Amino acid sequence: MSVAQAVPGLKLSPPPRTVRSFPSVRLAAVNGGGLPVEVSLIGQLGHGAGNKLFVDVMARQRRHDSFRDELDEPSARIGDTNLQQGDATSLYTFTVGANGHPFHRHAGHRVFTAVSGSGGARLRFSTATDADIAQDPARFIAAMRCVEIPPDCFFTVRFGGGTWHQFTPLKENTRHPALFAISCHTNELGGALSEDLKQQVMANQATLPGLTELPPPSVAALLRHASLASLPTIALSLDAPAGSWHSALCSIVRRTVGGLRGYLARWGNRVGYWWNSEPKVIAFAEAPADSLLRGQLNDGPVHYEDHCLISMTEPSLSRLGTKKLLAGLLEAFVQSPPPSVSALMRLRNLLVKPLGLRTSPLGCPVSSLLSPPNDNVFAGFPVREQTADVADTQCQVVLGANDKHLQFRSCVGVVISGDRVDFTLGTRVRCTNLFGHVYMTLIEHVHQRYIAPTLLRQAVEHLLHGQLAR
Repeated sequence: MSVAQAVPGLKLSPPPRTVRSFPSVRLAAVNGGGLPVEVSLIGQLGHGAGNKLFVDVMARQRRHDSFRDELDEPSARIGDTNLQQGDATSLYTFTVGANGHPFHRHAGHRVFTAVSGSGGARLRFSTATDADIAQDPARFIAAMRCVEIPPDCFFTVRFGGGTWHQFTPLKENTRHPALFAISCHTNELGGALSEDLKQQVMANQATLPGLTELPPPSVAALLRHASLASLPTIALSLDAPAGSWHSALCSIVRRTVGGLRGYLARWGNRVGYWWNSEPKVIAFAEAPADSLLRGQLNDGPVHYEDHCLISMTEPSLSRLGTKKLLAGLLEAFVQSPPPSVSALMRLRNLLVKPLGLRTSPLGCPVSSLLSPPNDNVFAGFPVREQTADVADTQCQVVLGANDKHLQFRSCVGVVISGDRVDFTLGTRVRCTNLFGHVYMTLIEHVHQRYIAPTLLRQAVEHLLHGQLAR
């Protein structure tokens, strides 16, 4: 039994320890066996910066596609796993407001970087195991430790899976938020996940609330009536030692300024901006090895071939998947043809109609989209062949028709890699008579240099503008 326990009223008050680097604490598991909890202060921001940042981030987080507001911990997943390439990490933002959030734990390890509100934050951790709780729920509180974070501080936290934790503002009954954080899940599949939860992770559909486990009813009932004011506590600070008059004065100023900056931030401009330079059309002499075009017209000579690519980084498109993007691209070819190409097609139709050749208002590479439907259909359009992978990261269709003077096949494809989207359009032509050779000689240059690239660029722009307008 320690001296403080043996002698009533005696308190041990060691002097503050000066740290020359980052003030940090490493809390070992009370009963051993588990990974320690590690907390480090990195820096202190300007007065009131924590509240302003919280308001700004909360507004952006609320508008994110993956936003969830559950368990008093609003969150959004901003970085997906890529299990097909061996990456099981993920990235989340989360916020904890003035009321704090309940104790909970996660199966996997957690590493996060956070900024405390302008009133500071209190981090409570309990390393009680399921066996401890089953034996006596009070062991949950006995295994609890607390770390105090000053106002407007930038700090890091790391702990192992199964660690119970709760974050609240430093003072009760305050209007200041506790913190904003960016959390890295080092292994989204880590820990003892249920089979259903594993399937969600594998499908990139996991959420922060879904990966969260609340304490059992016996512990929840105990926490409702327990006083946590006398927990073993480590107070980290940067500007002045905790408990000093300097620290107290600094906290008062930061809370005052933070309240004002947080209020004013609600009226500020909280939109963001994202700019991508105009995507360039890249021309190739032939289609890549994985293109369906490689398998077309191989039963005889191929007299003409071209291939063009537009590659762009655009999250709003990549999230749609290749099947939806390809369907939209085909629709754009029909609904929004380039006026200049349409004018060339009207001239071409006027010249070849007396010869009995096919005519179409669309550019030749995609003209078969207006053909009568057949047995092979993609998104309502007649196609000769189609393919897509299970992960919806690659999708292609083959178009084409046979005419008196030539046969042509066109391949339209979409490939997604992260936020990058590649749109491709390639064409192969076989001439079947002398007129076909003459015809291709006359249009070869304009087809490769203008018609195909313009068709693809116009369709991609139509698709992009339609998505951004939503």
